[in-house]
Amino acid sequence: MTTIKPALIAAAVVSASLAWSSTVHADGDQPPSCASAQVVVTALPLRVGAGHRGVPLLFSLAPEAGACTLTGYPGVDSGAGGPLIHAGRTLRGYLGGLPGGVDIPPTVTLSPGHPALAVVEGLAVDADGNQCPTYTDLLVAAPDTTDTVTVPAAIGTCQLQVHPVTTVTPQSSERA
Repeated sequence: MTTIKPALIAAAVVSASLAWSSTVHADGDQPPSCASAQVVVTALPLRVGAGHRGVPLLFSLAPEAGACTLTGYPGVDSGAGGPLIHAGRTLRGYLGGLPGGVDIPPTVTLSPGHPALAVVEGLAVDADGNQCPTYTDLLVAAPDTTDTVTVPAAIGTCQLQVHPVTTVTPQSSERA
């Protein structure tokens, strides 16, 4: 079994497009859905491209927590730095999300060394070309949980969208 190091994950997310995969289990062999206390959320370095800004969110298993699953979209709101923005849910965007042709969010199993990833993104300027506020944190709830955590993450945007959680694969780390 390959264990992915956090530094490799960050490098892969910043410098390479991620390979997408879903985790499939035989019936009755799938771990339970994650509870809020089982998940630790961190932000990886900001991604930029053609006026877009994106923050990859890494969902890792908390110490001493057992394997569990995440499916769908995290809840994301803007934090400090400007007016409240609720992230809209989209399958894919300019900086991340599901690959074309995939329209059902996967179920991702969190286990030690095997996190999940979701990308939050937006545009850096408004419709009139004005610079958007820079937020210094995001308020995040893991998919299918209710507890919100404040995650330090700088992103300049006037609107937000969030994509479903996906699996971080060893192949994406090797390309970094």
